[in-house]
Amino acid sequence: MSDKEVKESGTIDQVEAPVTWKSYAMCIFAAFGGIFFGYDSGYIGGVQGMKYFVQMLDGPEATSLASWESSLIVSILSAGTFFGAVIAGDLADYFGRRFTIISGCVVFIIGVVLQTASAGLGLLVAGRLIAGFGVGFVSAIIILYMSEIAPRKVRGAIVAGYQFCVTIGLMLAACVTYGTENRTDSGSYRIPIGLQMLWALILGVGLLFLPESPRFYIKKGNLEKARVALARVRDQPLDSHFVESELAEIQANHEYESRVIPSSGYFSSWANCFKGSLFHANSNLRKTILGTSLQMMQQWTGVNFVFYYSTVFLQGTGAVSNVFLMSMIFTIINVCSTPISFYIIERFGRRTILFWGAIGMTICEFIVAIVGVTVGFDHTHAEGATSVPDNISAVNAQIAFIAIYIFFFATTWGPGAWVLIGEVFPLPIRSRGVGLSTASNWLWNCIIAVITPYLVGADEADLKSKVFFLWGSLCAACIAYTYFLVPETKGLTLEQVDQMLEETTPRKSAKWKPSTTFVDQMRAGEKIEQARTAAAEKIEE
Repeated sequence: MSDKEVKESGTIDQVEAPVTWKSYAMCIFAAFGGIFFGYDSGYIGGVQGMKYFVQMLDGPEATSLASWESSLIVSILSAGTFFGAVIAGDLADYFGRRFTIISGCVVFIIGVVLQTASAGLGLLVAGRLIAGFGVGFVSAIIILYMSEIAPRKVRGAIVAGYQFCVTIGLMLAACVTYGTENRTDSGSYRIPIGLQMLWALILGVGLLFLPESPRFYIKKGNLEKARVALARVRDQPLDSHFVESELAEIQANHEYESRVIPSSGYFSSWANCFKGSLFHANSNLRKTILGTSLQMMQQWTGVNFVFYYSTVFLQGTGAVSNVFLMSMIFTIINVCSTPISFYIIERFGRRTILFWGAIGMTICEFIVAIVGVTVGFDHTHAEGATSVPDNISAVNAQIAFIAIYIFFFATTWGPGAWVLIGEVFPLPIRSRGVGLSTASNWLWNCIIAVITPYLVGADEADLKSKVFFLWGSLCAACIAYTYFLVPETKGLTLEQVDQMLEETTPRKSAKWKPSTTFVDQMRAGEKIEQARTAAAEKIEE
């Protein structure tokens, strides 16, 4: 079928094929990349609390890592991931989404090998930096890849599967560190670190059997490969009218966006991410700010404080007897809560769940802080060699509200922010936009990892429960942010999202419905141009 015939096949109601089990399976497997992020976030907190690991780095008399050591070990991976996510956007445009993710797996494995072999701080830090580049490749492009191949009706639920895999990674890490914490040899930390290679091998090898994103081929101008890839991800025959309609819509949107966002070179393509007015909702600048700020706000909720530092924090309070077990319970709650988002993100929409999730987290954070500074974590006394809380009921209440806070995050901001950054960017800047957004996540992840030991370390600010006033205030900022700036993208194709942002505001976006397709718009534009040409010819006659 010719390009012209393809363009003439789109309608509003038939721009995508019905969802099949094969489409689900492909996207669900791609979500496996979330285990990278989750497992690393989980294991490093547990390893820092292990007696053997602490004494290996600081000597036989040490009982905990110095604040600067803890800050460096945790944050260096986030620094590597920031740069990896930025680079990944270029690689995804030049070599493809699939190739970039597989390359990230290879780089990650190299970093894990160095970490596993380490017996001191230097090699461990170097390994985490290199592994960070790999995680950056995977975390940025797996969201892009899933968003581009997932059916629109379940795209939110499927991309939320990435966050679900993050929570599974956190839980696996907590279980492994819980099982090795009492070992008196290097296996206590090498087993949790080395196990990460398994996740990279599974994802990297599995992706060899999945198709490339059809939107990548459209961007490269290869219509036939795009048709084959789209037929595979939709589980349809090559000549299916569903395939032709969706392909026509993707192509028409790309042609439209290419006219609006022309690119004349490498630096021009990056500059396109920042073009347009700050006051125009559909400008590239606003979309880039939206994507990067969404990931910033997700980190501002303080969730990685719980998963990176809960072990060390709870040890420092002296109010919890088995901090490794408590950390594992937090991660299990995270895992069990996240699947709820698969339903509510499509039933109620992205904007709605982010708004109410921020309210729930704010309430929980302030309750934890107020109880802690009055009768909870911050009030303990010594009984022999151990520290016990003055009011065990208050401590239990704090732990319960931390658990409820995790529930709110896992069902709303955890998956919601990742879903949205894969939806709001037009194809010409999508890979770089998603890369910048993911880099923002890791930049703030790094900043929080750097400052947290100084906020709660016994040898530094030692804020204890007061740190939850900080996280609660930032969650309150998320409420206003969502209300004024976050659009509703539920049930729209990626091409329709772009049209919606052009025609309405975030606060009214939930009511917007598509009235035409890009194919129809392109056809109308061609007819107008033909009419102008005919009129000009008559005037000349």
